[in-house]
Amino acid sequence: MSWRQIKDRIAGKSMLLAVAFANSIVLLIAFGLFIKSMPILTKKSIFELLLSSSWHPLKGEYGFYPFIVGTLEVTAIAMILAVPVCLLSSIYLSEYAHHRFRDLARVVIDIMAAIPSVIYGLWGVIVIVPFVSTLGKSLGTPTTGYSLLAGGIILAIMVSPIIISVSVDAVRLDNIQARETPLALGTTKWEAIKHVVLRSALHGILSAIVLGFARAFGETIAVLMIVGNVPKVPRSIFDPAYPLPALLANNYGEMMSIPLYNSALLLSALILLLVVSVFNITAHITLMRIERR
Repeated sequence: MSWRQIKDRIAGKSMLLAVAFANSIVLLIAFGLFIKSMPILTKKSIFELLLSSSWHPLKGEYGFYPFIVGTLEVTAIAMILAVPVCLLSSIYLSEYAHHRFRDLARVVIDIMAAIPSVIYGLWGVIVIVPFVSTLGKSLGTPTTGYSLLAGGIILAIMVSPIIISVSVDAVRLDNIQARETPLALGTTKWEAIKHVVLRSALHGILSAIVLGFARAFGETIAVLMIVGNVPKVPRSIFDPAYPLPALLANNYGEMMSIPLYNSALLLSALILLLVVSVFNITAHITLMRIERR
């Protein structure tokens, strides 16, 4: 075997080890959280923890149901608000906008993506919360404004730069032939985009939505500041909620002296990690099936 072949094999094995190490980090994190969650799991049934709505740690009651529901609902509201606007924006920027306007818009989108989440949170307190309060009163539902809807709106704004940026790249990198062939057959530009370009770029668009969901699901500071942080199951979008990331940020560190409380908070972190992982794995499998089709 020549020296060049030896170097090639060493490089291949090194890259394999690097990939294995990167992938093992998630497993190591999950394993560490599971070990730290064992005290609460040995004393409480997992079904009781997940399905109970009673959260009174000093009384030994650790019901995660309100936090799980709050996390899922605020994320769902954010994605419902963000996806249609982001998809239409990416189509316009990639297919209709002048290149100068497109370049300017990309700069603004990059700036929005770089804004710290605490700035979004402060802006939400100043603007979004009063808006939601006024909207609720006008609809006959009095609210302080600190609610699911306020958290969903601010999350939608935060994930928009990611979804738009990735979607624009996916549509712009589509095959030129996929754009020109339907036009040559007499279709309108919108028909070509709707029936050909978007289908060809579907994998990239769905990837953008998955990235946006992951960002929205794990966002902490901005949501913590405007969602209300009340450990009850919200009955409407104008009710306050308490997502899992906000629970961790508010309590971990102060309650480490209470072993069972500390274990419960680490279990909430494990639940958050597992939900995000399951969603991403499911989305990846779906994308693979779409590619095969």
